[in-house]
Amino acid sequence: MAQAQTLSRNQQIVLDIIEKAKSPLKAYSILFNVQKKGINAPQQIYRALDKLIEMGKIHKIESKNAFVACRSSDCEISKATAFSICESCEMVDEISDTKLSKYLSNFSDKKGTKFKRFNLEFFGLCKKCKIETK
Repeated sequence: MAQAQTLSRNQQIVLDIIEKAKSPLKAYSILFNVQKKGINAPQQIYRALDKLIEMGKIHKIESKNAFVACRSSDCEISKATAFSICESCEMVDEISDTKLSKYLSNFSDKKGTKFKRFNLEFFGLCKKCKIETK
């Protein structure tokens, strides 16, 4: 875990909180959880979040404006993320699919725009919630 050594104190504190969370965390929730560790300004949180995203340690769930830890060791870093989100329990899973990644890395729109990064979110019901609704 050589990359962990390059984290600042604030980045490590924020990463620890996000890794322990059972669901995506919003920035102000993170701030509330780290105030007793000396991080009191929203700017400190946002700087740490930005750097952790850049390093590929966490991802932003755009639709929730919240953050989750990267669970994939072969992640495409912050430029190519895809998630499945349960509409009932709000569980978020990172999708790691090489076919999807390959397709999207070569994707361009009708005007020929080649995209540098993407964040896809798929919504539905997880297995547990599907069973409970039957």
